Amino acid sequence: MVAVTCELKWLKGLLQSLGISHTRTIQVYCDSQSALHLAQNHVFHERTKHIEIDHHFLRDSILDGLIATSHVYTCEQLVDFFTKVLGKHQFEYFLHKLDIYDLHAPI
Repeated sequence: MVAVTCELKWLKGLLQSLGISHTRTIQVYCDSQSALHLAQNHVFHERTKHIEIDHHFLRDSILDGLIATSHVYTCEQLVDFFTKVLGKHQFEYFLHKLDIYDLHAPI
C-alpha cells in the first residue's frame, strides 16, 4: 500500500504541474485487514514492536485525505488476473469484471 500511495502522490503532483486539479480522495483497496487496521488506527502503533517509516507515511496520507483505504476480499482481487494461475471459474469471473466477453474477437 505504501508503494501505491507513493505513486499516487507522484501522479497527483504531476497532474497539478500540468494544471489539472484533483481534490477527491483516492480509494485504495487491500486484502489484508491487519495492514488496514495498522494504517488507520494509531493505537495499534503502540502495540507493535517497531514501526517502519512507511507505515507513518501511509497513515499521514490517510489523515491528509490523499487516500482512503477499503477492504477487498482476496477472491475479488483483480490483480490476481495478471499475477496468478487461476481456475476456470475465477478466470471467467475476472474476464467479466474487466468487460472482456470474447477473448478471440477481432479488434
